[in-house]
Amino acid sequence: MAYEHPKATAEIDAPIEAVWRVMVDTEAYAAWNPFVVRAETAQPAAMGNPIVLYVAWANGARARSPERISALAAPVVGEDGVAEAYLAYVYEGWPARLGLVRGVRHQRLTQRPGGPTRYETVEELSGPLVGLAGPERVADGFRRHAAALKRRAEALASESGLDH
Repeated sequence: MAYEHPKATAEIDAPIEAVWRVMVDTEAYAAWNPFVVRAETAQPAAMGNPIVLYVAWANGARARSPERISALAAPVVGEDGVAEAYLAYVYEGWPARLGLVRGVRHQRLTQRPGGPTRYETVEELSGPLVGLAGPERVADGFRRHAAALKRRAEALASESGLDH
């Protein structure tokens, strides 16, 4: 059975650097993130580091998800004036080790000159037991995460007097 990869987007009225700071400040997740309520990783976060995510599903259930940071690229402005940043991690739980469910979560930020920061996330799931991983509940979590990231980054940018 084919499943759509869980994904979410948000247009954030804050500079890309402010959004990025919120994303990589994993120690503060409990203060704003309704999906990933806690994240444990060495600070500062670095490529190759293990990261354990504690997620809260919409139904109140909780889960622990061991991952590894596979990409970490802070905001860079290209020749076209567009700023981009990228964070990814790979699922390393026992279903992944057994080849039953594999997952890579991509999180991208893009900001055109003078525009909002666009946040996009998608989890590329594969393996014979993907259906048991609950792609729709993951998508719901991603939507809650994106909405909360927007609120948090916009509030911090407003408090700081930052503009995009």
